[in-house]
Amino acid sequence: MGRSISMKFSNAMPKIAALIALICCCHQAFSQTATWPTKPIRIVVGFSAGGPTDIVARAFAEQASRTLGQPVVVENKPGANTILAAEAVAAAPADGYTLLMAATNHTMIPALYSARVKFDAVKSFAPVCTLAVSPTILVTGTSMNVKNLSGFMQQVREAPGKRTYGTAGLGSSGHFASEQFLRMVGLSMNHIPYKGAAQVVTDVMGGQVDSSFATLGSVLPQVQSGKLTALAVASAKRSTLLPNVPTFAEAGVKGYSADAWYGLLAPAGTPVAALQALEKISAQFAEQASSIAKLQGLGMEPQHLCRDAFGGMLEADTKAYVKLANELNLKLD
Repeated sequence: MGRSISMKFSNAMPKIAALIALICCCHQAFSQTATWPTKPIRIVVGFSAGGPTDIVARAFAEQASRTLGQPVVVENKPGANTILAAEAVAAAPADGYTLLMAATNHTMIPALYSARVKFDAVKSFAPVCTLAVSPTILVTGTSMNVKNLSGFMQQVREAPGKRTYGTAGLGSSGHFASEQFLRMVGLSMNHIPYKGAAQVVTDVMGGQVDSSFATLGSVLPQVQSGKLTALAVASAKRSTLLPNVPTFAEAGVKGYSADAWYGLLAPAGTPVAALQALEKISAQFAEQASSIAKLQGLGMEPQHLCRDAFGGMLEADTKAYVKLANELNLKLD
């Protein structure tokens, strides 16, 4: 009898241990989220200070710090096309104290660097919210005397593979946006990659390059001054910053969209309470006049796409870029 009870107790021990572990885990998670935050929060940016992603991160950090009553610090960790920053956040404790300020190129990483990354661009992260969006805009300079999208397409069609478009580099958002458009409309152009966006803008203005699919923020002053001609904006609606420039759909090319987004990601498994608090702050950020003014000064507008909706966009964009990179035989490993 005693031996039977002992055996039953022995058999039950693994289940009891598992139950105790579960209780402890739940208690720890509750303890973390019930008082979150109790220490400074870190937002990692994969670019140097002063760029658009960094400016959005710092503007949000100011808002979050005031709301949460804790310092929110921006840490710049540039390198390897933002891979270093994403790796650091993916490997950080999932406690709500380390966040990634990501941008569109985050979803391009699997397409370009599948052999070297140590994280999954979607599954390794918990999406919080997008904070800002800057639409892609097609601009031309002096080398193409066109005033609208149909005129541009006609000139490209008449000289297949000879007209040029400049981008900030192979595998950049501009490169993908350009090729998405060209494949959609069945046209061919010659890609001129640079090592950054500034020289692209200069050479399009000077006529050395015919065109560029650029983020609005990178060309807004030149368009407003008349040094570049804006033909169409790749978003669902016209930009409030350039209200006279039609969307691609209005100009005759339906279904083309190439917004550049900026948003917050946390390590996968981050407590829901922390994510919910960050989501509320993101909503405040999107509605605050000072935030809107700062974003518009960068050629951006606030965007508030959160949690599942943001995650769905990440997954869809990642798949689309992998497909396009395969078609272009493009790898940067």
